[in-house]
Amino acid sequence: MTAVAEVMDYAEVVERFDPVLGLEVHVELNTRTKMFCGCANEFGGEPNTHVCPTCLGLPGALPVLNGKAVEGAIRIGLALNCEIAEWCRFARKNYFYPDMPKNFQTSQYDEPIAFNGYLDVTLDDGEVVRVEIERAHMEEDTGKSLHVGGATGRIHGAEHSLLDYNRAGVPLIEIVTKPIAGMGERAPEVARAYVTALRDLLRALDVSDVRMDQGSLRCDANVSLMPKGASEFGTRTETKNVNSFRSVERAVRYEMTRQAAVLVSGGTVVQETRHFQEADGTTSSGRTKETAEDYRYFPEPDLVPIAPSREWVEELRGTLPEMPAARRKRIQTEWNLSAEELRDLFNSGAVELVEATVAEGAKPNEARSWWVNFLAQEANAREVELTALPITPAQVARVAALVESGELTNKLAREVVKGVLAGEGEPDEVVEKRGLKVVSDDSALLAAVDEALAAQPDIADKIRGGKVQAAGAIVGAVMKATKGQADAKRVRELIIERVGA
Repeated sequence: MTAVAEVMDYAEVVERFDPVLGLEVHVELNTRTKMFCGCANEFGGEPNTHVCPTCLGLPGALPVLNGKAVEGAIRIGLALNCEIAEWCRFARKNYFYPDMPKNFQTSQYDEPIAFNGYLDVTLDDGEVVRVEIERAHMEEDTGKSLHVGGATGRIHGAEHSLLDYNRAGVPLIEIVTKPIAGMGERAPEVARAYVTALRDLLRALDVSDVRMDQGSLRCDANVSLMPKGASEFGTRTETKNVNSFRSVERAVRYEMTRQAAVLVSGGTVVQETRHFQEADGTTSSGRTKETAEDYRYFPEPDLVPIAPSREWVEELRGTLPEMPAARRKRIQTEWNLSAEELRDLFNSGAVELVEATVAEGAKPNEARSWWVNFLAQEANAREVELTALPITPAQVARVAALVESGELTNKLAREVVKGVLAGEGEPDEVVEKRGLKVVSDDSALLAAVDEALAAQPDIADKIRGGKVQAAGAIVGAVMKATKGQADAKRVRELIIERVGA
């Protein structure tokens, strides 16, 4: 059983210490091939099938830089308001690890392709925090280790380990913040909000699928504490590969409480990597953290330096999409959404679908209601993403138009959507096949109205007596008799006419 370190109450931590964060986010690019060879850059696959002498680091194999990866790196740098280097190069980061068979990682060290940027992050209460970016550099991913036989899935206690090099050589961008200080008790929240905002930005750029569950977006959270009033940073720990927004927040919070307990008891925080335990939100010791000197960086002799022309950089700047923060502000204004409605819209992952439905002619509120409410429930029931539902924005817009024109009630419209989802064809075809069109023929409606009035003479008397609101009961009876296909507005008009109210 993993030992749980003693921790300090969080309120006391923030009363006595100032936390300092440093966040390192690794992003796998969605290029077709790997960083330095032609192997497929695909998640999964049979182990060790997407490999070649280059990504295995075999003697004599030479790397060739992936131009699309450089393009993605520059676009990320520009979106993060970074300066783009006029000249940079790769370096060898030397260390032995089983998932890096050539014993060095091809990375960038003191000459990154992008540096000195920032990302504005909005917290839950609307406060905006500017997180400064130190650099965004290119490198290759390592392979994956699977430790078998231990209780924790870690190498400690394992009987043996398996290695899959399919991931070795996948293009990575490592985005490193400058120290984030002065956040006090909100430091864990800032960490979560930063990674969330970064994910949204990378998704908008379409440079990565940013699947944290598959490791294509991973966060290393560096945390240190310094006593109130001090100016020198404390010793930091680095919690590695945290793979969800909530876990980033929990890991930072836990490290703050653990380190505070160590310091107050007279102990010393060890500079080390740590592992995060999802089950209980704690961290555990990994390995002593190396310094840059330990990696013995030197320039990569097999790759020429990179010197992106200013014309190319400006051309790539022109490809940047509307940034997520600006987009959120525009959508909120154009669609007249409250802060809560905007949050729910983005949390549902339906923004693009709603926008596409509006582009097909639906009103924003109607499009949002269909996707965020009804269709989101359908997706949850089927355990699929909204985008995987077999219905298009154009079809949703057509259903909304049928409701708008009075040809469908909301209840009938839901039946039509269910028909589309069941593969019964376009909305108009489903209406015809299922006989769902609203009944607006007066002769048919009058018969139903007369029957309902005769069945409820007391209600009819109330309406005659001036209590027009009582007509709702008759409308309901008619709707039930016509299986929801009556034009409710017309039914009400006919009731009033019939009783002479």
